[in-house]
Parts: sequence; C-alpha cells; structure tokens
Amino acid sequence: MSVGESLVVGLFLVVLVFSVLAILYGMIMLLAAVLRPKASKKAVENNKDSAVGATSMDMDLVQTSFGEVKLKDVDERTAAMIMAIISDESQIPLSELRFKSIKAVE
Repeated sequence: MSVGESLVVGLFLVVLVFSVLAILYGMIMLLAAVLRPKASKKAVENNKDSAVGATSMDMDLVQTSFGEVKLKDVDERTAAMIMAIISDESQIPLSELRFKSIKAVE
C-alpha cells in the first residue's frame, strides 16, 4: 500500500468515526427531546400531589419540641438563629433535630 492509499484510508476512517459520533449525538438528542416532556409531566404531577398532601398533613401535625436546651453564655434569640441555620444547612427539619446544649465559644 502506498502513502497515498494510506492517507485515503486514514481520511475515510476519520470521516467514518466522526459520522458515527454525529449519528449517536443526534440519537441522544432525539431521545432526550422525546423523554423530556414525559419526565416533566411526571414531575409536575408529583409536585401537585406532594403539595396537596403537605397542606393536609400540615394541618394535622402539631409542632412539638424535644425537651430543653441548656444555654451557656448565649441568649435565646441567638440560640434560635443557630438552630435554624443548622436545620437549613443540613436540610433536616427542626422538629427532627435535638439540641442538648449551646454555648458561646470565644
């Protein structure tokens, strides 16, 4: 095989690889476009169901606390802010967290 034939074969293979990649890309985009509306409809339905369930559940639940928190050199307002920040950052509801004590660190 001469150098010219080798270049033609190499060029053909490069074109073949890129065309297969382009076809795969097109298939993935088509599949994503077909499946996206179904997924978003399911998400909307789930959000509606959870919103309805949450409103009815919120009316039935009574917020309770677990015991007392020992505060050492911290006022109640600061302790409440600390507990709210921890609950928000950890994505755990405040009703599920238990704080035993909060003390100021200097």
